[in-house]
Amino acid sequence: MSRVFAYCRVSTAEQTTDNQVQEIAAAGFNITPQRTVTETVSGSVAASERAGFSKLIDRLESGDVLVVTKLDRLGRNAMDVRATVEALTGLGVRVHCLALGGTDLTSPAGKMTMGVIAAVAEFERDLLIERTQAGLARAKSEGKTLGRPQALQGRVIDDVKQRLNKGESVAAIARAHNTSRQTIMRLRDALTEN
Repeated sequence: MSRVFAYCRVSTAEQTTDNQVQEIAAAGFNITPQRTVTETVSGSVAASERAGFSKLIDRLESGDVLVVTKLDRLGRNAMDVRATVEALTGLGVRVHCLALGGTDLTSPAGKMTMGVIAAVAEFERDLLIERTQAGLARAKSEGKTLGRPQALQGRVIDDVKQRLNKGESVAAIARAHNTSRQTIMRLRDALTEN
């Protein structure tokens, strides 16, 4: 007989997993407290790196069922969720997501759903990259300086140039201007390129 586990996660200590536990019970899953894994960890942490989820993986066996309320409980993004579901499938564990109508993500319909989610995530990532590149190109064409602001400005740059030309050490110049050696070396390298 299949054992049923619940995985409930919240991001901060101010939150509680009580609603997730109740939602799973209301969906008809009778899960004992010993098989309910709850943890407080940011969604930005991959499922494989979470202490509670790792312990859960160690307990799961082929034929078991894992229930979550939403996909984002399983991973930080669509790719992480997909990898997590694939790892669970490899163990022979079925994954049910209540937000998707209780769909078993390891079934053919669930695999199709995961494929669509992965495609949408990749599309969104590509759009973000495209928008970012377009914005950078526009800013550059408008003459805007991209990147971090220069650490040294105006007369300080002139002083650094003079000191470098006199052969003063990079470390001494950095100390004199209360900046890093890297900053002085970047300026020196820029001067030699011109």
